[in-house]
Amino acid sequence: MAFTLTSPAFSDGAEIPVPYTCEGADISPPLTWSDPPEGTRSFALIVEDPDAPDPKAPRLTWIHWLVYNIPAAVRSLPEGASRRSMPEGAREGLNDWKKPGYGGPCPPIGRHRYFHRLYALDSELPDLGAATRDRLLTAMEGHLLGRAELVGTYRKRR
Repeated sequence: MAFTLTSPAFSDGAEIPVPYTCEGADISPPLTWSDPPEGTRSFALIVEDPDAPDPKAPRLTWIHWLVYNIPAAVRSLPEGASRRSMPEGAREGLNDWKKPGYGGPCPPIGRHRYFHRLYALDSELPDLGAATRDRLLTAMEGHLLGRAELVGTYRKRR
Protein backbone atom coordinates (compact mmCIF):
# COMPACT_ATOMS: atom_id res chain seq x y z
CA MET A 1 0.00 0.00 0.00
CA ALA A 2 1.15 3.52 -0.75
CA PHE A 3 1.30 6.38 1.74
CA THR A 4 -1.77 8.47 0.82
CA LEU A 5 -3.37 11.76 1.87
CA THR A 6 -7.07 12.38 1.21
CA SER A 7 -9.91 14.65 2.27
CA PRO A 8 -13.61 13.84 2.49
CA ALA A 9 -14.17 17.48 1.43
CA PHE A 10 -12.51 17.29 -2.02
CA SER A 11 -10.71 14.80 -4.21
CA ASP A 12 -7.23 15.13 -5.67
CA GLY A 13 -7.23 17.72 -8.46
CA ALA A 14 -10.73 18.98 -7.60
CA GLU A 15 -11.90 22.38 -6.40
CA ILE A 16 -11.62 23.14 -2.69
CA PRO A 17 -15.11 23.91 -1.30
CA VAL A 18 -15.86 27.51 -0.30
CA PRO A 19 -15.99 26.90 3.50
CA TYR A 20 -12.24 26.22 3.45
CA THR A 21 -11.41 29.52 1.69
CA CYS A 22 -11.39 33.25 2.44
CA GLU A 23 -14.83 33.47 0.83
CA GLY A 24 -16.22 31.04 3.39
CA ALA A 25 -15.44 30.24 7.01
CA ASP A 26 -11.69 30.01 6.23
CA ILE A 27 -11.32 26.80 8.22
CA SER A 28 -8.98 23.94 7.42
CA PRO A 29 -10.42 20.99 5.52
CA PRO A 30 -10.50 17.58 7.16
CA LEU A 31 -7.48 15.49 6.15
CA THR A 32 -6.93 11.75 6.48
CA TRP A 33 -3.90 9.63 5.70
CA SER A 34 -3.04 5.95 5.56
CA ASP A 35 -0.15 3.53 5.18
CA PRO A 36 2.75 5.67 6.39
CA PRO A 37 6.22 4.19 5.95
CA GLU A 38 7.51 1.82 8.60
CA GLY A 39 9.51 3.64 11.25
CA THR A 40 7.41 6.83 11.12
CA ARG A 41 7.74 8.74 14.42
CA SER A 42 5.95 11.97 13.42
CA PHE A 43 4.34 13.82 10.54
CA ALA A 44 4.71 17.34 9.18
CA LEU A 45 2.17 19.09 6.94
CA ILE A 46 2.84 21.94 4.54
CA VAL A 47 0.01 23.53 2.54
CA GLU A 48 1.26 25.86 -0.19
CA ASP A 49 0.27 27.67 -3.37
CA PRO A 50 3.04 27.76 -6.01
CA ASP A 51 0.92 29.91 -8.35
CA ALA A 52 1.03 33.22 -6.42
CA PRO A 53 0.15 35.83 -7.26
CA ASP A 54 -0.94 34.93 -10.82
CA PRO A 55 -0.85 31.38 -12.23
CA LYS A 56 0.14 32.82 -15.64
CA ALA A 57 3.16 34.53 -14.07
CA PRO A 58 3.91 32.93 -10.67
CA ARG A 59 6.49 34.77 -8.59
CA LEU A 60 6.40 32.97 -5.26
CA THR A 61 5.05 30.06 -3.29
CA TRP A 62 2.51 31.23 -0.69
CA ILE A 63 2.42 29.21 2.53
CA HIS A 64 -1.08 28.57 3.91
CA TRP A 65 -0.35 26.20 6.80
CA LEU A 66 2.54 24.50 8.58
CA VAL A 67 2.06 21.78 11.19
CA TYR A 68 4.79 19.53 12.56
CA ASN A 69 5.29 16.90 15.26
CA ILE A 70 1.93 15.34 14.52
CA PRO A 71 2.23 12.06 16.47
CA ALA A 72 2.85 8.88 14.46
CA ALA A 73 -0.35 7.24 15.75
CA VAL A 74 -2.54 10.05 14.36
CA ARG A 75 -4.19 9.44 10.97
CA SER A 76 -6.29 12.58 10.53
CA LEU A 77 -6.80 16.25 11.28
CA PRO A 78 -10.39 17.38 11.79
CA GLU A 79 -12.18 20.09 9.87
CA GLY A 80 -11.27 23.44 11.39
CA ALA A 81 -8.17 22.10 13.14
CA SER A 82 -6.60 24.72 15.37
CA ARG A 83 -4.37 24.87 18.40
CA ARG A 84 -7.30 23.70 20.54
CA SER A 85 -8.07 20.70 18.35
CA MET A 86 -4.58 19.68 17.28
CA PRO A 87 -3.26 16.34 18.44
CA GLU A 88 -1.21 16.61 21.63
CA GLY A 89 2.39 17.53 20.79
CA ALA A 90 1.65 18.94 17.33
CA ARG A 91 2.96 22.44 16.65
CA GLU A 92 2.01 25.05 14.06
CA GLY A 93 4.49 27.22 12.21
CA LEU A 94 3.85 30.58 10.56
CA ASN A 95 1.91 30.95 7.34
CA ASP A 96 2.71 33.78 4.92
CA TRP A 97 0.27 36.05 6.75
CA LYS A 98 2.93 35.85 9.52
CA LYS A 99 0.66 34.04 11.97
CA PRO A 100 0.25 30.44 13.11
CA GLY A 101 -2.68 28.41 11.89
CA TYR A 102 -4.52 27.80 8.67
CA GLY A 103 -5.22 30.50 6.09
CA GLY A 104 -7.39 29.28 3.25
CA PRO A 105 -7.18 29.88 -0.48
CA CYS A 106 -7.77 33.51 -1.47
CA PRO A 107 -6.15 33.94 -4.89
CA PRO A 108 -6.08 37.50 -6.25
CA ILE A 109 -6.41 36.31 -9.86
CA GLY A 110 -7.01 33.05 -11.71
CA ARG A 111 -7.32 29.44 -10.57
CA HIS A 112 -4.53 28.41 -8.20
CA ARG A 113 -3.32 24.98 -7.09
CA TYR A 114 -3.00 24.19 -3.38
CA PHE A 115 -0.58 21.41 -2.50
CA HIS A 116 -1.23 19.63 0.80
CA ARG A 117 1.97 17.69 1.49
CA LEU A 118 2.26 15.34 4.42
CA TYR A 119 5.76 14.19 5.32
CA ALA A 120 6.48 11.03 7.33
CA LEU A 121 9.57 11.53 9.51
CA ASP A 122 11.78 9.13 11.43
CA SER A 123 11.85 11.40 14.50
CA GLU A 124 10.08 14.21 16.27
CA LEU A 125 11.52 17.63 15.51
CA PRO A 126 12.79 20.10 18.11
CA ASP A 127 10.64 23.11 18.97
CA LEU A 128 11.17 25.40 15.98
CA GLY A 129 9.38 28.36 17.56
CA ALA A 130 7.72 30.57 14.95
CA ALA A 131 8.79 28.18 12.19
CA THR A 132 8.75 29.19 8.55
CA ARG A 133 8.56 26.75 5.63
CA ASP A 134 12.31 27.00 5.05
CA ARG A 135 13.12 26.42 8.71
CA LEU A 136 10.80 23.40 8.82
CA LEU A 137 12.26 21.92 5.62
CA THR A 138 15.78 22.36 6.99
CA ALA A 139 14.82 20.63 10.26
CA MET A 140 13.31 17.72 8.29
CA GLU A 141 16.51 17.09 6.29
CA GLY A 142 17.79 13.58 6.87
CA HIS A 143 14.54 12.49 8.56
CA LEU A 144 12.19 12.03 5.59
CA LEU A 145 10.73 8.54 5.16
CA GLY A 146 7.95 9.39 2.71
CA ARG A 147 5.58 12.02 1.35
CA ALA A 148 1.89 11.98 0.49
CA GLU A 149 0.23 14.72 -1.53
CA LEU A 150 -3.27 16.04 -2.15
CA VAL A 151 -3.84 18.92 -4.58
CA GLY A 152 -6.92 21.12 -4.63
CA THR A 153 -7.68 24.14 -6.79
CA TYR A 154 -9.56 27.38 -6.19
CA ARG A 155 -10.64 30.50 -8.07
CA LYS A 156 -12.40 33.33 -6.24
CA ARG A 157 -16.02 33.86 -7.14
CA ARG A 158 -16.11 37.60 -6.34
